[in-house]
Amino acid sequence: MSKPRHGLSLSWGLGAAILPALADAHLVTTGMGPLCDGLVHFSASPEDYLPVLVLGLFAGLRGPRQSRLTLGALTVAWLAGGCMSLIAPFPPPTALTIATALLFVVLGGLLAWNADTPAWVAMGAGLAIGLVRGLDNLRGAPLELPTALVLVAICGCVLVMFALSSSLTLPLKRLWMITAVRVGGSWMAAIGLLLTGWIIRYGNQLH
Repeated sequence: MSKPRHGLSLSWGLGAAILPALADAHLVTTGMGPLCDGLVHFSASPEDYLPVLVLGLFAGLRGPRQSRLTLGALTVAWLAGGCMSLIAPFPPPTALTIATALLFVVLGGLLAWNADTPAWVAMGAGLAIGLVRGLDNLRGAPLELPTALVLVAICGCVLVMFALSSSLTLPLKRLWMITAVRVGGSWMAAIGLLLTGWIIRYGNQLH
C-alpha cells in the first residue's frame, strides 16, 4: 500500500507546483534583454515545457516523419498564438488554464497508450498546444518589438525542446525502454486530471 500512497502524494505535489504558474502566467524580466527573457520564461514554466516534452516523446515513437510534421505544426501554432494575443482579443485566463490542464491529460494519455496513430493526431495535438500556450504566454503584453523578440525566443526554446525529446525516443526498440516512457505519459495524464479537478473545484487560485 505504500507505493500507491507515495505515487498519489507525488502527483499532488507536482500538480500543486504547476498550478501557480498556470494561474499567474506572466513574462519574466531578467534585465538581460528580451531574448533572455523568453528563454528564462520558457525554462521556468512547466506548463510550457512539459507538454512540449511529452509531445516530443510521443512523436519520436511514431517515427521521423511524424516528428518533423509535428515540430512544424507546434512551432508555427505557438508563434501564431503569441501574435494573436498581441493583436486580437484572447480567451479569459480561466479558459486557457483549463485548456492547458486538459492538454496534459490528452498528451499523457496518448503517450501512455502509444497507439500507431496517423500523423494528423500528433500534428493536431501540436497545433492545440501551440495555440493555447502561445495565447497564454503573452497575455496582456504590449505590442512592441521587445515583446516580439520574447516570442521568438520562446518559439526557439519550443523547437529545441521538442527536437531533443523526440530524438530520445526515435531510436528506442527495446520494450522495457518504451514502457518506461509510457509510464511517464501516465503520470502526465494523472497530473492533468488533478489540475482539472482542482480548477473546477477551486478556480484558478490556490487560496
